[in-house]
Amino acid sequence: MRIGVIGAGILGLAVARRLGEVRPGAEITVLDKEDRVAAHQTGHNSGVAHAGLYYAPGSLKATLCRQGIVLLKEYCAERGLPYEECGKVVVARTTRELEPLLEIERRATANGVPGLRRLTAAGLREVEPNARGVAALHSPTTAIVDFPAVARSYAADVVKAGGEVRLGFEVVRIARRGDRVAVASRDEELVFDRLVICAGLQSDRVARLAGDGPGPAIIPFRGEYYRLTRPDLVRGLIYPVPDPRYPFLGVHFTRRVDGGVDVGPNAVLALAREGYRRRDLNLRDVRDTLTWPGFGALARRHWRTGAKEVYGSLFKPAFVREARSFVPSLRTSDVVPAPSGVRAQAIDPDGSLVDDFRISTLGPVTSVRNAPSPGATSSLAIARHIVAEAFG
Repeated sequence: MRIGVIGAGILGLAVARRLGEVRPGAEITVLDKEDRVAAHQTGHNSGVAHAGLYYAPGSLKATLCRQGIVLLKEYCAERGLPYEECGKVVVARTTRELEPLLEIERRATANGVPGLRRLTAAGLREVEPNARGVAALHSPTTAIVDFPAVARSYAADVVKAGGEVRLGFEVVRIARRGDRVAVASRDEELVFDRLVICAGLQSDRVARLAGDGPGPAIIPFRGEYYRLTRPDLVRGLIYPVPDPRYPFLGVHFTRRVDGGVDVGPNAVLALAREGYRRRDLNLRDVRDTLTWPGFGALARRHWRTGAKEVYGSLFKPAFVREARSFVPSLRTSDVVPAPSGVRAQAIDPDGSLVDDFRISTLGPVTSVRNAPSPGATSSLAIARHIVAEAFG
């Protein structure tokens, strides 16, 4: 059997790796248009291995995140990859945030997140001496990792098992040939018995090439970060109580495996799916965003929040003021610009933000239509789920 996987991000490589484990006789080929693995979302994320605090109990996100973080920790230990359980505090800044914080605790408990502790204001200062809030929830097993390194290790596993990772192969056409699938670049065609699409920021377009349409569509949101010049201000991870209307977690402090600390991100509509700078513009991407039926409904519902995010993006003092609500000693001079990321947010035609993982199968083609955070954390579990569901 010949199996193709489109996308050499962490999820596509995890799927290919799993196929190599359970289908040892199969010819497995990973295709990606870039010249390296983990070029986009995997290589531009926060590096947090999520313990499963926020997700609706029973959802794919909750189930696969809890499975995935266990598998990821074991994998990193086996391969000698960085994995640090620095812990996370979710901070209620005011009494209005206490009930939403309790809801997070209820969800986390239902999801089986280990070691949870509810903290008073004094208890918060013991965990994070520079943080302030009326209460907090402490998750000691939330960790930080190097996801690009994990992806490179997955790729090495694929090759070691006899598979191939083909870089510089941009898929422009997918066609059914009887019970097989032909995948073509501009100058080459490959034929597979089965195909798995894990194309991240391009997942909707590639799925439509395979006949799996029309929605949801990917709307790109750029997350802009700053980096602390005083990383000693933060010991681990400091997060706000998130707005339940959005899948974004808000401005937070994230320790990295290299010892640095990032602050952010906000969430600003990007003018290019792979646009990591404010000046990046792709007219096709802008057209596809503006003409998607769900975008108008999304904009009408959430324009005030969007305007606030843009304001924080354009004015550093506003961004720092938000971050200072958690760490009052933070000064504007303590932060410098850091690299940005772009989130592939799936939007349904009615304008709803797709929250849970969404995976569809059409004949011999399986498409991952939505796998945002905690997609990297869950990568090994998602791969097991896809292979078990689609390949039996």
